[in-house]
Amino acid sequence: MPYWEIFTPESAFTPEDKEQLSERITSIYVDYVNLPKFYVVVLFKDMPPNTMYVGGKAHNNFIRIRLDHIARQMDDPAVRKLCMEVIEEKLAPFVKDRGYDWEVHIDETPMDLWRTQGLVPPPPESDIEKLWAKENRPVPYELTG
Repeated sequence: MPYWEIFTPESAFTPEDKEQLSERITSIYVDYVNLPKFYVVVLFKDMPPNTMYVGGKAHNNFIRIRLDHIARQMDDPAVRKLCMEVIEEKLAPFVKDRGYDWEVHIDETPMDLWRTQGLVPPPPESDIEKLWAKENRPVPYELTG
């Protein structure tokens, strides 16, 4: 599961912006990694003025993005570089192009420390994961091995 927390100044994004940005974020994982859409969760946190501080000073034009990757791990430095480039490209119209300062980081959590709807997610690229993607929801299945 990719889980995104996006901390923004209040009113930085309209509801339409949030939906469009969430769709762009989801497309990263569907188009590049073949993940089911429902794996992608985006949480927007609107921050009131003077609640985000950078270097000890209030920074009311700052967007902080924290990602948690669980469904896939990136061991290859070239894949990591590409991932960050794609993320920056998807964010640009909503962040960079609007004049915000921003920061992004990714944590990777081991897949065995994740459940969805109480189910162990299927192995990557497996037939059951493909079924989950088609159904856009977790489907109960029997674990083997």
